[in-house]
Amino acid sequence: MSRPPTFTPPPCATRRVLRTERGDFAVLDAVPAGTARATALLLPGYTGSKEDFIALLEPLCAAGYRVVAVDGRGQYESEGTDQQEPYAQGELARDVLAQAAALAEGGGTLHLLGHSLGGQISRAAVLLDATPFRSLTLMSSGPAEVVAAQRDKVKMLGDALSVLSMDEVWEAMRALDPPQDADTGDGEDMRRRWLRHRPAQLIATGAQLCAEPDRVDELAVLHLPVHVLSGERDDVWPVEQFDAMARRLGARRTTIAGAEHSPNTARPHETAEALAAFWDSVDGA
Repeated sequence: MSRPPTFTPPPCATRRVLRTERGDFAVLDAVPAGTARATALLLPGYTGSKEDFIALLEPLCAAGYRVVAVDGRGQYESEGTDQQEPYAQGELARDVLAQAAALAEGGGTLHLLGHSLGGQISRAAVLLDATPFRSLTLMSSGPAEVVAAQRDKVKMLGDALSVLSMDEVWEAMRALDPPQDADTGDGEDMRRRWLRHRPAQLIATGAQLCAEPDRVDELAVLHLPVHVLSGERDDVWPVEQFDAMARRLGARRTTIAGAEHSPNTARPHETAEALAAFWDSVDGA
């Protein structure tokens, strides 16, 4: 899971509720000092939350962008249910379209970004209706299912969530952490976030990661500007798959040196610079 450097948002950002026709969603809403060039809607990955984007907020605001990072249904501070059906990918994609509609009420251009699982949900939303979005960025999010080792981990987690409490699963995961990750100073924030996730959300979306089909050709025919961004290493999808996906899409391709699966937390300034450059190019700046 991504480890944000802090769970405290910068001065440019406000914690608030985004009200939509499909319910309320917890967001971090970061607004630049002047008139925003455009708005970016950011979706986190599996086990993550809007806080995974905290380190991007100030540099993206400095580049002139309003940034809205959201907890999806059943993630951290957004409400969810204990049934798995509401977390079907199509339902989560419709949530994204509702979020986009709520943000569109203020006018302006909207860019969509999804990290990992969030990228696959973003892709599903765009395939349902691309009209609200000026561009799509897939951050560390591959063309289809995750690699076999990750499928094994997700299945193990899903099995554990079916019989253990969230607290029991957390303690088991911490016991398996590598020594260098065992005490990073963010333990209580990470634990609190984990405990507020809905188990049904984790089980349902984990199953999606393990069975996602390749829909790259469907995305390509939309001719929506796409940015494929990743670290130089990744243990969820091979980096070579990101390269090939970008070629198939005719997409912009960015590799962030020194980063792995979460460039948003490992190299936030370099990542923000690459994102702003892409959005600027799409908007003709």
